[in-house]
Amino acid sequence: MAVLVEAISVVIRSDKLLAAFAGDWGRFKQTVPNATLCADGELVRVGFMTPEDAEQYVKKLATDGLNYLQNERAANIVVVDQNSGPLAPCEWIEFGHISLGGDAQKRIAACRLKGSASSTVIMPDGWQFESSLSASYGFTPNAMIEKALKFLRSEDGLDVYWSELSGKEVYIGRTNRERP
Repeated sequence: MAVLVEAISVVIRSDKLLAAFAGDWGRFKQTVPNATLCADGELVRVGFMTPEDAEQYVKKLATDGLNYLQNERAANIVVVDQNSGPLAPCEWIEFGHISLGGDAQKRIAACRLKGSASSTVIMPDGWQFESSLSASYGFTPNAMIEKALKFLRSEDGLDVYWSELSGKEVYIGRTNRERP
């Protein structure tokens, strides 16, 4: 099987996660700060819209015994970018882009445990392509946020900006309350 990758995904080996949490899936789920969790039995994925929020979550998982890097390679965790794939060398996942239901207009990113034979992609509960980041993804580097986006407000776990490029409000979901 495989798990969806959107924006910045923290992907964890299921066997290592269950070992770190002594098989207590419920205790692990309490660490998940948003509604982006999905798991295929081999990999677990939690998504973030900012590198800072993903980094904070990786640090939280480290306190539970899960390690991101060991000898500059992904250990139990790998951070995966929707566009470019794993951010560190990782020998245990395969990353790629696929078309949902064979529809070339519905491209998504996914990763699976290396050697897995299934091509089924697991998404978070309630996920729909039409309202997803896969359908409308845009990336603004932190250095460009102040030039391209004007901060308006924070509400309900979102930072709201005005985009001069689109002439619309854009939203960045946040799990860490400090704005960049």
